[in-house]
Amino acid sequence: MCEAFVKKNYMNTLVVNGGKLLRGKIKPQGAKNEAFQVLAACLLTEEDVEIKNIPDIVDIRHLFEIFDLLGVYMKKMAKGHYIFNAKNVNYKTISNLDFIEKFGRLRGSLMITGALLARFGYANLPEPGGDKIGIRPITTHIQGFIDIGADYDINEKTLRLEKIVSQRITLREASVTGTANLILSSVLEKKKPHKIEIYNAAAEPYIQQLIKMLQTMGAEINGAGTNLVVIHSVKKLMGTSHILLPDMIEIGAFIAMAVAVGDGILIEKAKKEHLGKIAFDTFTDLGVTIVPRQAGLYIPRHEHFEIRRADDRTKRVRTIHDDTWPKLSPDHLSSIISMAIHAKGILTVRQRMFDRRLLFCDVLNSMGANIIMSHHQEVTVVGNDREYELTGIEMSSPDIRAGMALLIAALTAKGKSKIHNAGQIHRGYESIVRRLNNLGADITEI
Repeated sequence: MCEAFVKKNYMNTLVVNGGKLLRGKIKPQGAKNEAFQVLAACLLTEEDVEIKNIPDIVDIRHLFEIFDLLGVYMKKMAKGHYIFNAKNVNYKTISNLDFIEKFGRLRGSLMITGALLARFGYANLPEPGGDKIGIRPITTHIQGFIDIGADYDINEKTLRLEKIVSQRITLREASVTGTANLILSSVLEKKKPHKIEIYNAAAEPYIQQLIKMLQTMGAEINGAGTNLVVIHSVKKLMGTSHILLPDMIEIGAFIAMAVAVGDGILIEKAKKEHLGKIAFDTFTDLGVTIVPRQAGLYIPRHEHFEIRRADDRTKRVRTIHDDTWPKLSPDHLSSIISMAIHAKGILTVRQRMFDRRLLFCDVLNSMGANIIMSHHQEVTVVGNDREYELTGIEMSSPDIRAGMALLIAALTAKGKSKIHNAGQIHRGYESIVRRLNNLGADITEI
């Protein structure tokens, strides 16, 4: 078995002794969501592809297992640094039950579909896994493949793509993974040159990074960072070297944690542009002080912080919601809620993209928070201004981002908390127990 995907066993319960101030330095991992897209791009060439800053998380190890089944050569050069070669990929493997089972473990496996379709003209599309945070249809992906000329067998869940006809495609939603899959599936020439214009394309940094990588491989793609991506097909792609961005979602979670329970924390090598201007400004509107330094983003101790009213004249309560880039990512909201519990003021949070992602707020209320749940997609946090502490309880992590939010709450709580199903947290956060304990946390895995 290649060292790249040696399995690691994590205990499924975290025990957190809360109430300890955290201080020091913490370095964000490579971007999880970018990793799936650029790793899938390795399948488009027979040459070596070098990728650095890959996070060592459960979901990436699952993807490496899928790569192994496909016959991708993987060599670990250093921590987070790998060489991939897909010259000997056997695409027929995708019909095996083992492949289908592993594909179904994570949503990031969707990216493989577009790459295999581009290179071999055939792909299997079983239902992917991922967080259970509401309805997450893959119809945008399927319809996009059909729009460029693929035949989809709804019974067998297979796709065939013999030729691509030049045309304009409008995505039904500005899906990040949907945009990435269409780019991956359209970049190589099929029988004759083609041009694909993707309207309502996602503009997230993950898409920008994928396009940047493909361009270094010889692809002709324009429109990175806009809602119109134009692809001119090429006959083949070459190898390349690529470095993942720091994970903007983890940076946001660390800011929330530093405000809630920090005594001065430096998020190493993080920059304002990694987080995004609107996310940065959102934290500022919530009373957070972020000091950009050459070494990273410094979050001083927040003995008190006040959520600014949306309108000083009418005293209207501030409301935040998720939206497509460059606006606030839905992945930030869970950690922000755990932070806002300790603020002075009131904050309404609306989750537009996923209809069940805020259900974990019931757990926070059991710990002593005052969160009013209007419905599954909107909550109002009444901050306690640190007049009282949360209380540690026994709970379970429902998904990656909620898991991190519960961990932040447990760090601030008085007494002991147990977080079951902690594998959800390990899916998205590399060595999180070790890194937080280095800041002074008291977390054990039992």
